[in-house]
Amino acid sequence: MATRRVATVFGGSGFIGRYVVKRLAQRGYVVRVAVRDPEGALFLKPMGAVGQIVPLFAPLTREPLVRRAVEDAEVVVNAVGILVETGGRTYSGVHTEGAQHIAKAAAEAGVQRLLHVSAIGADPNSPSRYGASKGLGDQAVTAAFPRVTILRPSLVFGPEDNFFNRFAEIARLSPVMPVISGDTKMQPVYIGDVADAVMVALSDPSTEGKIFQLGGPEVLTFREILKLILKFTNRDRTLFEVSPGLASLQASIMQHLPGKPLTPDQLIMLGQDNVVPQGALGLSDLGIIPTPIELIVPTYLSRYQPGGGRRPVVPAPERG
Repeated sequence: MATRRVATVFGGSGFIGRYVVKRLAQRGYVVRVAVRDPEGALFLKPMGAVGQIVPLFAPLTREPLVRRAVEDAEVVVNAVGILVETGGRTYSGVHTEGAQHIAKAAAEAGVQRLLHVSAIGADPNSPSRYGASKGLGDQAVTAAFPRVTILRPSLVFGPEDNFFNRFAEIARLSPVMPVISGDTKMQPVYIGDVADAVMVALSDPSTEGKIFQLGGPEVLTFREILKLILKFTNRDRTLFEVSPGLASLQASIMQHLPGKPLTPDQLIMLGQDNVVPQGALGLSDLGIIPTPIELIVPTYLSRYQPGGGRRPVVPAPERG
């Protein structure tokens, strides 16, 4: 009789986590989805057979519950991350202390493989609290579980992303597109490639103890990405260059609005390039060919086109 293989995915109901859960289920694992809201993770259950995907209450602040979540697990994936601090969830609490709790619990439980999803720009000395918390988290995880594999993706795109969708919605509603730090370079990476990288790393012992920086095939400025969004949504909008002073004022105000559309810390991150460093291990080292933006993003931004993409439209002219 075959032994049951168990995988635990922290943050399994999130953007990256849900893709990892699906792939683990396809690989035959019983998948524990360790989250703060098990009810909110029920949508994942149809991705596997009956009883194969199990949402589990395991907030990162509750160490006994974290230990229970990894008990008897063969592999553990930490895909928890926040872009803004809300409801008592802080960058340090989630990215540093929470990540450390997972790594320590995995080590104590004798977990074979730990995969930690971080981010390009993770650096304990980063001027951004987000970047610093990610960097400190990477250090804490490595100290607790030296064989951990760390993935640091750039801006991740896919149908549920909060970047291309967000600016496509702005393009739909507003006659202008705000451009903050328009020259900042990004290397958007497809969510499917990130999830595939997780699976390769989990199955390849040679990736243990290594860091992989994940970026797509194109390096684009923020301004160039906005132009692509206008192209994909067939919208003719004016790009409005926001001065640093005005951007700072907007961030100080918006951080107090519901959803925190822009915070001072996000403003710092927007001013830093988000690309794979020269000489770093990347997708190609995992045998993955990165997917171009133009192959995926138009398929889910079409709903933001005039008429919801259901009728022929004349493409908007590209602005210089």
